[in-house]
Amino acid sequence: MAVKSPCIDLCVFEGKSGWCEGCGRTRKEAQEWRKLTPYRQKAIARTLEGRMAILRRQPK
Repeated sequence: MAVKSPCIDLCVFEGKSGWCEGCGRTRKEAQEWRKLTPYRQKAIARTLEGRMAILRRQPK
């Protein structure tokens, strides 16, 4: 079963990491989300909390 998209409709990609400031995915991960296997979606989803924590710590 597919994993619900983490998108919150705030697609702003941070330059250094390339991660979306809204959900933490890369542009490629966001574009391909529906085509990914549930296994790959879950693997990406497990990384998002850590990515978002890193983005929050970075100075704006």
